[in-house]
Amino acid sequence: MLIGWTELAAVALGSAAGGMARYWITALVSRVCTSAFPWGTLVVNVSGAALAGLILGLLTIKTPIIASQTAVALLLIGFCGSYTTVSSFALQSFVLFRDGRSMAAIGNIIGSFVLSLLAAYLAIYIIAARSELGPWQIAGGLW
Repeated sequence: MLIGWTELAAVALGSAAGGMARYWITALVSRVCTSAFPWGTLVVNVSGAALAGLILGLLTIKTPIIASQTAVALLLIGFCGSYTTVSSFALQSFVLFRDGRSMAAIGNIIGSFVLSLLAAYLAIYIIAARSELGPWQIAGGLW
C-alpha cells in the first residue's frame, strides 16, 4: 500500500491529539489517585484499548462516517498510538521493581495486559453485537 501525504497528515494530527489527551488524563488521574502506583498510565492504556476496539469494530462494519484509510491513519495509528503508552508502562513497572515494590509492579503488568485485552474485546463485542458480524469477524482486512 502506498502512503500519501493525506495519511501522513492524519497520523500527525491524530498523534498530536492523542498525546495531549494522554497528558491531560494522566495528570487528572494522578491528582485524584496520589499513590505511587501508575494509575494514570493504567487508565489511558485500558481506555485506549477499548477505544481502539471500538474504532476497529466501527471500521470493520464500514460505518460510512469513518470507513477510510485516512480514518485508520487518524484514529487508530495516530490518536490511539499516541494516546496509549507502552513505554511509560514499561518504565513505571521497572521503577516499581527497582524500588522493591514487586507486587505493585506485577499488578501493573498483569492489570495492564489483562484489562487492556478485555477492554478491546468488550468494545469489539459491543460493535459486533450491533451488526451482523461476530466478534471474530471484526478487523478482517484492517489489521
